[in-house]
Amino acid sequence: MPNLQNTIPKIIALVGSPTPGSRTRNLATHVLERITHEIGAAGRVIDIAELVPHLMSRNRGEAPPVLEEALRAVEEADFLLVASPVYKGSYTGLFKHFIDLVDYKSLAGVPVSLLALGGSDRHALVIDHQLRPLFGFFNAHTLPTGIFVSEKSYPDGRIVDPALQERLSVLVRESADAVTNRVAARRLAAA
Repeated sequence: MPNLQNTIPKIIALVGSPTPGSRTRNLATHVLERITHEIGAAGRVIDIAELVPHLMSRNRGEAPPVLEEALRAVEEADFLLVASPVYKGSYTGLFKHFIDLVDYKSLAGVPVSLLALGGSDRHALVIDHQLRPLFGFFNAHTLPTGIFVSEKSYPDGRIVDPALQERLSVLVRESADAVTNRVAARRLAAA
């Protein structure tokens, strides 16, 4: 009898904003819902804002249970949607501290989609100059379409730019395909 656990994808949106209820979380949740709807699966949001009181750990051995559980969820993910606001040309420090606690071997081959939100288009290169190299260190598979969203493209929590809406649809399709392929490969390996 096949192990059904091997066919249920673990889909995680990791939100790097330290602000509760942030625009970053809202966008990541919207994109996660589109991806999970596309493949008929469930997803989970891990929000750095909810972990702030627990992020004072200097190393993994000091991580309190709530932080340890979030780290394990990321490490066991079949797919990560990573979303961060851009502060001073990069992702947030608390997001980086969380990522620093992730086991460096755990994300090898894991598909990762990248989202970033910033005040102006001056930050648009954060996807390729900051986030891709970070997940490259983990040997994760960053998907081709990363999306940067500026304030003018996302007023009132809605993407108004038609070109950006189309890129978002491409990211959703790439993400859904990556999850489907990863689960199929796991199924074959278990057979």
